[in-house]
Amino acid sequence: MAGMYHVLSVTGSDGCGITGVQADVRTVSALGGYPLTAVTSVVVQTPEGISERFTLPPETVVRQVCAAMKAYHPQVVKVGMVDGYDTVRLLRNEIVACRHRIVAPSIVSSRGERMVSDDTVRAVCSFLIPEATLCILRCRDAEEILHCTISTKDDMTEAARRLCEMGAESVLLRGAAVIEGFTTTLFFDGKEVEFFSSHNVDGWQQHGISGAVSSAIATCLAMGDILPVAIRHAHAYLHSQVVYALSPREERGQRPADIYNAFMSLIAREYSSHHDVSFYASQLAISQQYLSRVTAKTVGKTPKEIIDEYLVHEAVLLLTTSRLTIQEVSQKLGFSSQATFCRFYKAQTGETPSEGRK
Repeated sequence: MAGMYHVLSVTGSDGCGITGVQADVRTVSALGGYPLTAVTSVVVQTPEGISERFTLPPETVVRQVCAAMKAYHPQVVKVGMVDGYDTVRLLRNEIVACRHRIVAPSIVSSRGERMVSDDTVRAVCSFLIPEATLCILRCRDAEEILHCTISTKDDMTEAARRLCEMGAESVLLRGAAVIEGFTTTLFFDGKEVEFFSSHNVDGWQQHGISGAVSSAIATCLAMGDILPVAIRHAHAYLHSQVVYALSPREERGQRPADIYNAFMSLIAREYSSHHDVSFYASQLAISQQYLSRVTAKTVGKTPKEIIDEYLVHEAVLLLTTSRLTIQEVSQKLGFSSQATFCRFYKAQTGETPSEGRK
């Protein structure tokens, strides 16, 4: 077991494997970590929703955590679905010795179902958030905790600051739709605010995404990444394997789907430095012609169209949600000059960046 990257997931069991410990084991393993688990509840669930839930006694949950901590000394513990005031209170005493503590409580499900009691919410605020290296919440969960409405970037920033005032070292707020067609995520380290975005709203709102995000970040931390890098690496994984992932249908074949997913992951990481198809083809160790055939077969677009779409979406976000000048936006997106950026933006949108900003 020496040299392995141990990640302890403390959350519920989902027999469908879409979320819960089953999904965490899958994510941690896929990223090269060694998953440990402590089950907090068992649900009877189908794709239509949860029909029954059985919560384990506090002592049973704590004994599982103690055994994993004593035997394997995990570098990171991720706390997800936990219900019960006493369970949360006792759990806090067991996880404080762990180097990194990812607190990602499930309060409201992706389908809008309330998952835990009011007493549990109070316990999370009192015992878990103050111990969090990173507190990961969907905006709807943060609204339940803070008794507020989150509908703008300023609302997200204020919510993150309040969570840090409760004791969290850093906060990742997910799932806000502050701009039509985008889903927005905020990272706050107690000092600086950073926003991320994606134009694949449906992909980021899939059932089970929250658990995948938190377990991916936990694994990257266990493998030695600092927190901002862990978040970027986790999002790159989610982009390629979940959000933009294609189900390899028989008529497409496994290989084209794999290449397309890897291509999207590269764009998410390199779009601000590389705009040319040749770079991505070389990174994928294939010809530009073959990459073109892959994207045409999978999504009916050329590689250049996909790159340009990603760039223009990021440009729109920066222009409409930041105070950066147009020159600064062009530099941030990797254009050689403001004039080149303006020509690109006009060709893609039919308006100038100044008009787009208004």
